[in-house]
Amino acid sequence: MRTYDFAPLWRSTIGFDRLLDLAEIAQRASEDNYPPYNIERLTDDRYQISLAVAGFAPDDISITAEQNVVTIEGSKPDKAEREFLYRGISTRSFKRQFTLAEYVQVQSAAFDNGLLKIELVREIPEAMKPRRIAISDVPADNVRKLEARAA
Repeated sequence: MRTYDFAPLWRSTIGFDRLLDLAEIAQRASEDNYPPYNIERLTDDRYQISLAVAGFAPDDISITAEQNVVTIEGSKPDKAEREFLYRGISTRSFKRQFTLAEYVQVQSAAFDNGLLKIELVREIPEAMKPRRIAISDVPADNVRKLEARAA
């Protein structure tokens, strides 16, 4: 895979810090593909991340949500020396991060048949939602005159 040097962009752009950070994070994330995962859109404002974490128990995994990032970490302590003839199920430690858009928050997490499912929801504050503006039948000139009299 190619690696890109973003230094020229840092020197010649202002205000694109977050976009360049996201590009660098995406580039680093493509280097490690463990554990495998899916990202699914359930509705316009609901999403689900599913991670295949076979061999892990819920106690071996931690989920941290802070600002616009959700971090999933897993570590499996080696309890006993075991002799494997073949070891195809990886239980190595991992740390996977997902950058979330504004107003997207972790709603819940569940462990089901070796899959860790994390539900996300976008909750836009009322002040940011589109609102309908009533149209007055009073001409604009009359509104200004009425406001001036009231003051």
